[in-house]
Amino acid sequence: MTDKTYNGWSNYETWRIHLEIFDGLDLDLDGYFVNDEEPDAYVLKEELQQIAEDAVFEDMGYDERRPSSLMEDYARAFLQDVNYYEIAKHLLKDYAEGLKS
Repeated sequence: MTDKTYNGWSNYETWRIHLEIFDGLDLDLDGYFVNDEEPDAYVLKEELQQIAEDAVFEDMGYDERRPSSLMEDYARAFLQDVNYYEIAKHLLKDYAEGLKS
């Protein structure tokens, strides 16, 4: 099995999407911290995936009424390899640490 880790992330795709879309993005994550319970990274992961897809396909001028282009197909393949759960855990951890300081 080949090690696909990249800059401390599970793979290049995850690192790149975190860097390009989520790093520095001011997300309000207060709603994920309820009653001092562990925040739900699975719910956040779904939202992050939607944010990333919206960002990529809006930039590409995607229109679901027409057939996809080769570029859109490559973008979908790239996004499919992103570990959104890993990004969600990272963002929630950083947010929680910011609340403590």
